[in-house]
Amino acid sequence: MSESDWAHAFEQTLKPIWLAALAGDTRAYEEALTLIAKRLRGYFAQRLSARGADVEDLVQETLMAVHLKRATYDDQYPVTAWVLGIGKYKLVDYWRAYGRTDARNDDIEQTDPQALAADQADGHSSHDLKRLLQTLPSAQRQAIELTKLQGFSVLEVAKQLGLSESVIKVNVHRGLKRLASQIQQTNRKRTP
Repeated sequence: MSESDWAHAFEQTLKPIWLAALAGDTRAYEEALTLIAKRLRGYFAQRLSARGADVEDLVQETLMAVHLKRATYDDQYPVTAWVLGIGKYKLVDYWRAYGRTDARNDDIEQTDPQALAADQADGHSSHDLKRLLQTLPSAQRQAIELTKLQGFSVLEVAKQLGLSESVIKVNVHRGLKRLASQIQQTNRKRTP
């Protein structure tokens, strides 16, 4: 099966599940996130060399953004393009924070403009994110806010807080995992 055939088949599988998820089906939402996570892992792994933990961090960040931006999805467009548009922004943020030394060729300019528009913040998403972040231990919240939201590098944050880079990375990773878990629990509670 060619790559374009595989991508088409993936979209044909994902889209009805995603639409059911948006309509409130909790099981469909979990299944959609599982499919999206697998696709994102492959996408990020192709663009980063030997950075498994970073790949997983990017997957979790993108899933969180997908959750927060789900209301912006336009069903006239492929779900995959929308998700990868968000993922590309997360990847660019990663490259800015850590340098492009391990980036592989990826033409950001070829992204569908509709997919990129999905990453624009709206008031509800911003409020949801602030509320979610407040549930984290302060070290995890601070590490995520400084690296992921304010765009400081891990090195800059480590120096600012007087901690090692490893501690900052661990706090970000654990915080993102905790946020992803909270999002899944919230979605289970919303749907009977």
